[in-house]
Amino acid sequence: MKSDWIMVANATQARLLGRERGGPMVVLQSFAHPQGRAKVGDLADDRAGQEKTDHDFSGAAFQPHVNAKQKEHTRFARELADYLEQQAQSGSFHSLAIFASSPFLGELKAQLGAATSRLLSATHDLDLTSFGLGELEQRIKRALAR
Repeated sequence: MKSDWIMVANATQARLLGRERGGPMVVLQSFAHPQGRAKVGDLADDRAGQEKTDHDFSGAAFQPHVNAKQKEHTRFARELADYLEQQAQSGSFHSLAIFASSPFLGELKAQLGAATSRLLSATHDLDLTSFGLGELEQRIKRALAR
């Protein structure tokens, strides 16, 4: 029998939980992305782009449209979504609920593939990553009952 999966995530960590119908919740996989906590300056490869004009030799600096921290959040969301898509395509789970902090929930949903999206049963804008398994199970039950 396929289990129901629940992903609890924020931009730096995630836990994938599974539960058979009526059974206890168990941790299936943990993911860490410490780069999500890094300062923008620590993530940048180099300086902003420079452009030399005809009238001025000093040049102008252009800031990137997406900062390095945002890129790391997107990279982690893509990593999680790719894992979920592989598992969805192989039939590993019956349904998926996602609990993630805002705006990471939006990042993650934007990266989900077609197979995962079909199995997505609920999304909740809640960061539950700091709770132990017992407290986590109670909070998830309450949120899903609403």
